[in-house]
Amino acid sequence: MNKQEMKRLLALVAAGELSPEEAAAQVDAPDFADLGFARVDTRRQLRCGVTEVVYGEGKTAAQVTAICQALAEEGQPRVLVTRLAAEKARAVQEALPQALYWPDSRLLLTQPLPQPDGKGAIVVVCAGTSDLPVAEEAAITAEALGNKVERVYDAGVAGIHRLFSSADVLAQARVVIAVAGMEGALPSVVAGMVPCPVLAVPTSVGYGASLGGVAALLAMLNSCASGISVVNIDNGFGAAFQASLINHL
Repeated sequence: MNKQEMKRLLALVAAGELSPEEAAAQVDAPDFADLGFARVDTRRQLRCGVTEVVYGEGKTAAQVTAICQALAEEGQPRVLVTRLAAEKARAVQEALPQALYWPDSRLLLTQPLPQPDGKGAIVVVCAGTSDLPVAEEAAITAEALGNKVERVYDAGVAGIHRLFSSADVLAQARVVIAVAGMEGALPSVVAGMVPCPVLAVPTSVGYGASLGGVAALLAMLNSCASGISVVNIDNGFGAAFQASLINHL
């Protein structure tokens, strides 16, 4: 255990969130659980302040279940699994009956959503209904990481009055996640309206010349508005994770 992990552990004990006995057990515990097919990071929360998240695509239901169970045995009962297909999710839920699954965003959470403990609200705004799967991946991930989330959906620049009607919601945000495909203009407009960081998420929504989201990605990277950071195409999870870190600073 490094110095940073030890400081986090002592802070949890001081806050009454961890007993001295539980802390001592964690000091003696190995850094990861070796399952053969995966070496599960059991110290991520101590090291990084955020619990381990499991990427579900490419893993079998049995592997996802075993990883979640290993994390629970090491003191992380609430595990977020991303990009998990519905048929795999059903198999995981048979083994973990408390697990919740959102089919549109392909997210699974092994325990109910936690109470928010962030400093403010994260607002997720998306351009069109076709962007909802990515927007919901961002919104639910942010909620799973302990944030209050407000949603402003179908508010793209093709009918910009819809966005302006939610200006009061945007003004109260500590972080905004702006999700858009097509020409990707929404984050630039939003960043000109709010005094907080804007995390832009390009989506693969659009016709041929959108190039599967590359056009929106380049537009967001070349935005004239200040305060914008851009994540990868369709990466609602990545935007939410970063937004959560900002909201918990």
